[in-house]
Amino acid sequence: MDPVKHSNRKNQRRDNRVAAMQYLYLWEVNKPEVLADGICQFFSQLDQARDYYAFGEELVHGVLSQLTVVDAEIREHTRNWRFERIAKVDLAILRLAIYELLFRTDIPPVVSINEAIDLSKLFSSPDSKRFVNGILDQMKNKITRPLRTALQ
Repeated sequence: MDPVKHSNRKNQRRDNRVAAMQYLYLWEVNKPEVLADGICQFFSQLDQARDYYAFGEELVHGVLSQLTVVDAEIREHTRNWRFERIAKVDLAILRLAIYELLFRTDIPPVVSINEAIDLSKLFSSPDSKRFVNGILDQMKNKITRPLRTALQ
């Protein structure tokens, strides 16, 4: 694979995760009346053409369609922490990562975990990295597929 193309794809995926996390944050604080309209409006206003963010939109739809399962996992791994007290940015990051870990076998689990930790460093408090890492480390132990490779 061409290193430049691989690097561009990696950056595009990062951009898409950032956008997906930001949308999930906005959705949590101010749910749109019509989800499709909210997603369209959000992704249309970003720096790149909307099709650049296809992966991000796919992630948002996936998280929201599996929200009950994803939130149950978060609750299970934050037993000593009330769900409502989780910072909304951290919640968006965790929802995205846990969705990927549970439902996106095309993404190696360590990639999802590393991306989530990076997002927490960029968008949340200094203590967030440890919180997010702690929960995802517990989740990692539940995964029965290879951690460093994707399944097709």
